[in-house]
Amino acid sequence: MGSIQLSGVEKWFGDLQVIKGIDLAIEDGEFVIFVGPSGCGKSTLLRLISGLEETSRGSIAIDGKDVTAEPPSGRGLSMVFQSYALYPHMSVRENVGFGLKTAGVPKAEIERKVSAAAEVLKLDDYLDRRPKALSGGQRQRVAIGRAIVREPKAFLFDEPLSNLDAALRVEMRFEIARLHKALGTTMIYVTHDQVEAMTLADKIVVLQGGVIEQVGSPRELYERPYNLFVAQFIGSPKMNILPCSVSGDRFDLKGHGGGHYPHADAQPEAKKIGIRPEHITVVAPDEGHVQGTVEVAEYLGADTYLYVALDGLETILVRTDGSGQINEGERIGLAFDETRMHFFSDDGRAIRG
Repeated sequence: MGSIQLSGVEKWFGDLQVIKGIDLAIEDGEFVIFVGPSGCGKSTLLRLISGLEETSRGSIAIDGKDVTAEPPSGRGLSMVFQSYALYPHMSVRENVGFGLKTAGVPKAEIERKVSAAAEVLKLDDYLDRRPKALSGGQRQRVAIGRAIVREPKAFLFDEPLSNLDAALRVEMRFEIARLHKALGTTMIYVTHDQVEAMTLADKIVVLQGGVIEQVGSPRELYERPYNLFVAQFIGSPKMNILPCSVSGDRFDLKGHGGGHYPHADAQPEAKKIGIRPEHITVVAPDEGHVQGTVEVAEYLGADTYLYVALDGLETILVRTDGSGQINEGERIGLAFDETRMHFFSDDGRAIRG
């Protein structure tokens, strides 16, 4: 079992409060990812769960047992850090089993657990190598193997892929997803990369300034963000935001035309609209919701990203099919998918019908 419950958790460093009353339930077997910008408190929150930081207020329970005052060794968790922290003079086999050896586990049991972890992580052929003979991805798998053999209630990952190059990050994302499916153990994972969050998580926790902005599945956060912060943090490229006004059941984009406003009876009134780059279609220069000039066209193969300077408005980003040919300096119109538009109040809250 590996359920974790945080109730009113706070963390103070002197007069500075970095975690501001977090309530969060993590179910057994869930893959939960903490995301947010640098300094939002995601790594601190992970360290509070692990016991590496002392909780200032509130409580942390694992499988219903209050562990707030327990040291890390008493919580039954395993942590994988950004740094591999492998012993260079030891083989992979010795690195993976070292924690068990120091705990006095019998040699036969260590060998069994190391072999099982190596099979899961596809390290069988590397057990007699030393870390210097491994790639970055292989070293990270060894660090994960060292955590697996402890058979923890939950795994805690603190930005484990940030030292890897882009290709290895993609490979290791797949490895970690496969590992979670194979083990079924609770995993809590910290990253600043929302692509990792979207591809790996059962549940994403979006943090900002020491508070939770929203908790939900990747699809929920993408399709129904609670506020402007979540709307622009989740999704790559990020959501475009434009000012608007509302009259009855119509919205207007600063005199550029508008369309149907689906929340006519909602309060407060919408002041901004959000539209994702992939929900915009290029049309003829005199058509669509807005018109503008292509400033930059970034060809990426399958996609082309267009930076379009709108007439009387700011520059927005449009994601188009890479098979088309649109040139810099070209005049175009842009039509928004009104079924995929988001509306926000002046204070940034999403407006729902």
